[in-house]
Amino acid sequence: MTGNIANDRRIVTAGFWRRHAVWPLIVSLAIFALFSATDLDRQFALDWAWDATAGHFIARDSFLANTIVHRGGRIVIWIAGLTCLIGWGLNARRGDRDLRRAFGFSFCALALAILVAGGLKQITNVDCPWDLQGFGGPRPYVHLFADRPNDLPRAQCYPAAHSASGFALFALYFGFLNTHRKFARLALALALVTGTLFGLAQQARGAHFLSHDLSSALLAWFVCLGLYWRVQWPIKS
Repeated sequence: MTGNIANDRRIVTAGFWRRHAVWPLIVSLAIFALFSATDLDRQFALDWAWDATAGHFIARDSFLANTIVHRGGRIVIWIAGLTCLIGWGLNARRGDRDLRRAFGFSFCALALAILVAGGLKQITNVDCPWDLQGFGGPRPYVHLFADRPNDLPRAQCYPAAHSASGFALFALYFGFLNTHRKFARLALALALVTGTLFGLAQQARGAHFLSHDLSSALLAWFVCLGLYWRVQWPIKS
């Protein structure tokens, strides 16, 4: 981008909103309806993540899932955030203005998506699979968004914060979308792969259901999209 930002600003096309907002919203509603009305969450976990013979989740004691993906994944996201912050700092005064805005936006969107997911976990009161009957725990299974019995202890497992941190890399997609399209597409793929990997590892440990991770992906997407819209960045044709 060159010149004054106000002069460069273009109207975001209807096609952009169809691809980035309308279709994801339709997918969100379909996912919520599906998991609320069916037993897909529990059945999916039983089919691939639960070892009925051993009586525990397949990655309960896995070094790969517990140490490499779970703990190591946090470090990766911290590095991504730090890289964005450094990139912004290096371009803060006399550097490339496009890069300054891209790195600055990416850092803010990344942090916001993670904070929103972590905050929602504190209030949604949804159980982790490993706490439920049929998966080695004492609590009854309650469908997503169904009324939860008042006598059950509070739970903090929805949405999935770990996979949300991976999907929060959507921030890089929106951050570089206007000026570095090829990198933005790579960042989109990176976010999808990282979030999915984090989510599957947590499901294999018994920490989350499939719906928790899908919800985290949609949450991270809409947080980043919302910040993108609020900042009103111009779209390059």
